[in-house]
Amino acid sequence: MDSLTCTPSDLVPLLSSSANATALASFLCARFSTISSQLSDATHAIDNTYLLFSAYLVFAMQLGFAMLCAGSVRAKNTMNIMLTNVLDAAAGALSYYLFGFAFAFGAPSNGFIGRHFFGLKAYPSPDGDYSFFLYQWAFAIAAAGITSGSIAERTQFVAYLIYSSFLTGFVYPVVSHWFWSGDGWASPIRPNNLLFDSGAIDFAGSGVVHMVGGIAGLWGALIEGPRIGRFDRAGRSVALRGHSASLVVLGTFLLWFGWYGFNPGSFFTIMKGYGGGGGYYGQWSAVGRTAVTTTLAGCTAALTTLFSKRLLVGHWNVIDVCNGLLGGFAAITSGCSVVEPWAAIICGFVAAWVLIGFNMLAAKFKYDDPLEAAQLHGGCGAWGLLFTGLFATKAYVNEVYPGLSGRPYGMFMGGGGKLLGAQIIQILVITGWVTATMGPLFYVLKKMNLLRISREDETAGMDLTRHGGFAYVYHDEEDISMRPTFMMTKIEPNNASPSIDGQRSPSNV
Repeated sequence: MDSLTCTPSDLVPLLSSSANATALASFLCARFSTISSQLSDATHAIDNTYLLFSAYLVFAMQLGFAMLCAGSVRAKNTMNIMLTNVLDAAAGALSYYLFGFAFAFGAPSNGFIGRHFFGLKAYPSPDGDYSFFLYQWAFAIAAAGITSGSIAERTQFVAYLIYSSFLTGFVYPVVSHWFWSGDGWASPIRPNNLLFDSGAIDFAGSGVVHMVGGIAGLWGALIEGPRIGRFDRAGRSVALRGHSASLVVLGTFLLWFGWYGFNPGSFFTIMKGYGGGGGYYGQWSAVGRTAVTTTLAGCTAALTTLFSKRLLVGHWNVIDVCNGLLGGFAAITSGCSVVEPWAAIICGFVAAWVLIGFNMLAAKFKYDDPLEAAQLHGGCGAWGLLFTGLFATKAYVNEVYPGLSGRPYGMFMGGGGKLLGAQIIQILVITGWVTATMGPLFYVLKKMNLLRISREDETAGMDLTRHGGFAYVYHDEEDISMRPTFMMTKIEPNNASPSIDGQRSPSNV
């Protein structure tokens, strides 16, 4: 917003006919300065309120994660998975406060890692307020929540605390510094950065959040190995179904609701016009467009999954539809602000098939992820980065990332392949970084016998052996891991004689 400023010397010539021209000019300028200050304060208040509300929405996604995870595991591990979701937020708050936020946004810094604001020292600053910290913390614990789902039902409690703190305090912040900080080597808001002088576009975190959480979960699940009973002796996949589709659907809707803070909220401000002429179109319009593209991608992915799985397995499965919906959201998160609504439909359609394809590969290679988190967030997140490099429009890119003439945009929109190349580099860099940090951590935890619970505890369920009792009364009749390897069935003798008409006698019915 342009400031309303004036000086008495500006007005005196206009009021020269008045005997008290100087005094009148001073009076008017004082009033203009007061109005300008009030408008500036109101703008900051509105923008910070918008960001705080978005942070609350993103934090509400933790409840969605908790319900989704609880419904996707067997009832005997409900208490365990809900406790880990609570501690992802609690432990993540302290680690992000002490170290993570400084590593991510501590400016001025180098292109690799931040160096200021440890423990929020010297914060707020002219570049950010407490609302920004809260918003970024909500993002950090979302990445940790993704990883929790991949290694559910077989991981020791202490391992959760260690990896969650390390992920939110170091691994994730470094990646967010690279692509979101003004000093990051690949950030699109840094002039003359090291990635084609334009940076990669990952607006709300298909790579920074979803790929980081998904790849970390991938390594955790690979190093731990599948759950007992997940694959039979012949290597065939055995479904260990979650115990509550109702909780899965509830969690999905809560995540859907929170995504409206996750994607549109990543603008950080809403009181910003595009161009000096005012009018109805501004950043508030871009916020609305981002919510629309998010909705269309998720809904398209859900419908694509619904009909695709019907053709593949022969029935309508609400769990698959919920995962498809979330896969569409994870994919559109990167380009939600810079693509047309029609392109979001393409994004969601392909995301559904990416998820289906990765699930097939997981079954083939005996990879066990109870929530399909690595496939959903890692696979669909990577597709989202590629999608942005293909479909980002020139006008929207220049609105969201102003200040650089000739900024590259989507290859299919006439922008050449430079942005697509940047997106591919981002995928490779994130994959390499998370592999080099989280992989060794999980391996060390395994060697120290801190990663996986015992076979007896896993068979009985962690709620009983680790958390003092079950969440509620249940009957896991289809739980393969509870059955012995070989079972003999008692056969009762049948002494009933057939009746005259060839039917069984009434006493035997």
